[in-house]
Formats: sequence, C-alpha cells, structure tokens
Amino acid sequence: MDDKTFQKLKSLRSRIDQIDIELVKLLQERLKLAVEIGRTKAQAKKEPLDLVREKEVIEHILKNNQDIFPPAGLKVIFSEIISACRNAQRPANVAYLGPETTFTHMAAARFFGHAPNFLPFSSITEVFEEVERNRVDYGVVPVENSVEGTVALTLDGLYDFNVKVCGEVYLPISHYLMNQSGRIDKIKRILSHPHALAQCRIWLQRNLPAVPTEEVVSTAQAAKWAALDSDIAAIASPLAARTYNLQIVARRIEDYEGNTTRFLVLGHNCPRSSGNDKTSLLLSLEDKPGSLFRLLEPLANRGINLTKIQSRPVKNEPWRYLFYVDVVGHIDDPVVNEGIKAIEKGCTFLRWLGSYPKGEMANGIYDPPQTEKIK
Repeated sequence: MDDKTFQKLKSLRSRIDQIDIELVKLLQERLKLAVEIGRTKAQAKKEPLDLVREKEVIEHILKNNQDIFPPAGLKVIFSEIISACRNAQRPANVAYLGPETTFTHMAAARFFGHAPNFLPFSSITEVFEEVERNRVDYGVVPVENSVEGTVALTLDGLYDFNVKVCGEVYLPISHYLMNQSGRIDKIKRILSHPHALAQCRIWLQRNLPAVPTEEVVSTAQAAKWAALDSDIAAIASPLAARTYNLQIVARRIEDYEGNTTRFLVLGHNCPRSSGNDKTSLLLSLEDKPGSLFRLLEPLANRGINLTKIQSRPVKNEPWRYLFYVDVVGHIDDPVVNEGIKAIEKGCTFLRWLGSYPKGEMANGIYDPPQTEKIK
C-alpha cells in the first residue's frame, strides 16, 4: 500500500471513529430520555412495553432512511436500541420454553430484543404458571407450526391459566447439522428432538443413510452432546452452533421449505389498537345442530375475517370441545366488539384471550459462517 492510499484510509477511519463517538453520545442521551419516560409511565401505572409505539418508531426510522442504509440491518439495530432503553425503564424477566438456544429462545429474543433477562423452563405449563403468578413479566410459548400443526399443551394452558395473549411472533424454522469438526465423514451418530429428526428424514436418508439417529429432549440438548463427543452430530438451531462452538456441516436440511412456527407472548395487559391487530378467543358451543354456523355467521355478516379455528377436547368432560379462534381486528374496534357480543349468545363459555398487533412473517434467521455444505 502506497503512502497516499494509507493516508486516505487513515483519514476516513478517523472520521468513522468520530462518528462512532457521536453515535454513543446520542444513544446515551436517548437512554436518559427513555428512563424519564419510564418514570412517567410508572407514575401512571403503565407497562414499559408499548408495542404500538415501538412499531411507530421503527416505521419512522425506515421511512426517513429512504433505503440508504440497508433497511433490514437498520431495523435490527434500532430494535436492539429500543430493547435496551425499554429494559432501562424497568428490567423485564421473560420465561420461555427452554433450554437455551431452542427456537422458542430465538423467538423470545426476536420479539423482545436481547436486553431482558430470559429464563428457560422445561415445560409449557411451567411458563404459564410463572406468568400467572407474576413471577415473570412475560412468557413465550409455541402455539402452532406450519408442518406439525397446533401445540395442544399451549391451547390447554390458555384455558387453565389466567393470562392474556399480548403479542405473537413468527419464526422460520431451519435445521442445521453440526459437529465439532464440520466434517460429515466424522459423524457416527445424529441426535435431535423427535420433530427435528422427522422434518429432516428425507435429507438424512439421502446423505447419511447408514448413520443412526437418536431422539433427545431438545435440539439444544443434542448440541450439548455434540460439543462433548466428536462422534456425535446434532440437528439444531444456528444459535446452538454459535453457543456451543460447533461447526456447521450442512445448512437448512429440513425436507420442506417455509417451515414456520408461531409463538404467543403471554402477559397480563394487552396493547392498544395498532390498526393491524388480531384478537384471540376461547369458547365452547351449545351441543345443537348448526351451532358452529351460528358462531361464524355474525362474524361473516360484519366482514370480520376468521384466521384460525381449532377444536380441543375439554379434560374430564367427555365429548365437550373448546374452540380456539383468531379474528382480524382489536377488541376495541366497534365492529369486532359487536361481533364478539353477537356470538357470545350462542356460547356456553367464551373468554377473550387478548388483542395484539399482528406478528410479521419473518424471512430469515441468524446464519453463522459455514464450514462445509452438503448439496
């Protein structure tokens, strides 16, 4: 490198250093303002989490950016800034279906950012219990998968526990094969959760037909074993590879593209209307001919879009069923409120589970550097 080029780089890097210092000072100022907002909210007994306001902030930033800075990166940056400022107002504890590095853990971090204190629990029921008893601020649990279907234990928890659904998050589920070396010829056993193994069956039969598979309680547990034994490979999340210092053998080995899981955020207070919301209900119908039609008719007549209806048997009450229902709109919207009141007349039981902004259908997940890829 000649002296002229060196001096030019030095000057440009010096300017970047100055900008970085200016950015830090501005972030410090933003944090102070956020803390003051937190005090004001506390006096008014309002929660630090305001999904509608946070969405407005992100949209305002992206609009003013005019696509100059990469929008996806800018969104991630400001999501983490908002997360840190929110947590400075009042540190939050978030329970999730663990252990660490599971897809539920990734979904929780996607929704809340990385600032809160994330607490893993071994069952969905435990997450519900922690939220109901106010031992945590929020909980995150899976409710349905585009391949595997509905998570029955989550529907049971919505009936058994006094909590509210205050948010949702969608996470693309992509399975990675990983071990200590990153070499496929070193693999003697493959460990993972039963669902992950099932979703990668064709790939495994095509690429590693002679290698035995073994079921474990979670993808994270599989990664832990792989970190201890060089003969073992795990099918797990990319976050697990980073956490347990494993090398990627093959990426995205799931048999079907578009595999996505929807997660619910549990709490006690629902956000205000954002203009693009969803309302969840739990109800039971009269055992009469046409009862389901009479449920749907008032919604259809008012132009309310029904996005999900799932039946679930009631425990200890043979042949009685609960219906989990999602409709577009917020309970504070007059049309939605009227529709719910209309269907309540034909229900033996109806519970409003919550209204919340629709989750975004995410298009990607963290993708660590790749060592080797099997095509």
